[in-house]
Amino acid sequence: MSEFRYAVNVLPKPGILDPQGRAVELSLPHLNVTTVSRVRVGRRVELSVTAEAEPEARLVVDALAKELLSNPLIEAYEIELLEGTSSIVSAAALPGVKVTRS
Repeated sequence: MSEFRYAVNVLPKPGILDPQGRAVELSLPHLNVTTVSRVRVGRRVELSVTAEAEPEARLVVDALAKELLSNPLIEAYEIELLEGTSSIVSAAALPGVKVTRS
């Protein structure tokens, strides 16, 4: 078994109202920033999955992203494999997904 680290990046779909992104964009001129536009604000979730192989782990992350981490009607997500995968898993580790918060 190996442990795989992922990040799931979730953003509003194109054309969906993004009030946070709009607020950031409207604040830019007050900071004398005139070269930034089309601001979108989303969220990032990082997690570790224990699996036999990376494709198996990615399926778990994809299911979580679709069913829990994003609203498929208004949000799109992207899965990113992070560095630092490990083939050493503690004997006390429970099978499944571990979500870490920083």
